[in-house]
Parts: sequence; structure tokens; C-alpha cells
Amino acid sequence: MSRNTGPVWRISRRLNFSVLETGEELAKRPYIPGQHGAAGKRIKQTNYGLQKAEKQKLRHMYGLSEKQFYNTYSKCVRMSGNTGTNLFVTLESRLDSLVYRMGFARTRKQARQLVNHGHVLVNGKKVDIPSAIIKVGSTVEIKENFKNNPIVTEALDSVVSFKDFVEVDKENKKGKYVRHPERKELNPDINELLIIEYYNR
Repeated sequence: MSRNTGPVWRISRRLNFSVLETGEELAKRPYIPGQHGAAGKRIKQTNYGLQKAEKQKLRHMYGLSEKQFYNTYSKCVRMSGNTGTNLFVTLESRLDSLVYRMGFARTRKQARQLVNHGHVLVNGKKVDIPSAIIKVGSTVEIKENFKNNPIVTEALDSVVSFKDFVEVDKENKKGKYVRHPERKELNPDINELLIIEYYNR
């Protein structure tokens, strides 16, 4: 299955999970999409269904295709330490995720677009690969000729607070990846153990 390019809100309602991490997708219509969604009840899932749904939550949240997500998971299995934590750390270390966490974009999809179009510099060099894994200590900034773009300015203005694993200079549209995130700093509604069970079945 390729990366989804359709309505994100529909996916969120199907999974009963905010893919955008804002909760706004479920605020008005907290039921499954479709003609009978509002009247019907959610179908009780099997263990396999729960495992797959958990995998889909994380995959859609970070905007990865099925192949990308599996390849990322496979790398994390071979790393030392906890596989679930490694998975989160690897996904958060992607360039598009860091651009999003630093507030340069409102969503990860928008962050991916900024990177693809060459508007992002890493340690002073242009990087246009959203999946690039960024090392701790690296700086990420918006290119000089794009710093005053309304997309970036409005996104930064809407940020209430930043995650502790990034430092951001809002005025200069520049940030630093200071350390790997801790599991407790990331989405608590994801059960990574179910994802591991899904791939180990």
C-alpha cells in the first residue's frame, strides 16, 4: 500500500485516532466514516485487527508508505535497545519530522513539501530528502529566501510550545536537534508493543 494522499480526517475517524495529533479530526464527528457511521457501533476487533490498527496509526501519523514503514521497523529491530523506542526515535529523527517539531510547518505533510521543494538546510547544506535521518547536534533552518514566507511565519506563530529535544530560534527560523526524544515525550496513545507483535506474528 502506498502513502495515503487522500483525506487525513477520514483516516483518523476510521482509526479513532488523531493522525494530526491535534484531536480536531474527531471533535465534530467522533464516529467511523460512511453512510451509517453515526448510527452504528464500532466493530469489535480481533487481536490481529488491533495490532494492524496500531501499526496504521503510527504509519499514517508519520506519513510513510507501507514499504517505508516496514523498512524502518526492520532497521530498528537490528539496533540495540528497545525496538519500540528505537522506532519512535528513528521516526522523530527524520528531517520532515524535525521540521514539523520545530514549528516551520503546521503538519508533517506540509513539512515534507518544504523539504521536497528545497527550502530546508541541514548544517548549512540543502537537503531535499524528507526521510533523511538527522544526527543529534545538527542544525535545521529555512533557506534565507523563504524565511519570510507566510507558510513558515504562520506555522511558527501558531506554536504554543516546543518539544524539549529541539531548540528553536523563531526569529531566524532556525533550530537544533539537541538530543533524542524520550518515549514519554511522544504520543501516549500508541501502543508500540502491538506493532512489534504484528510484525512477529
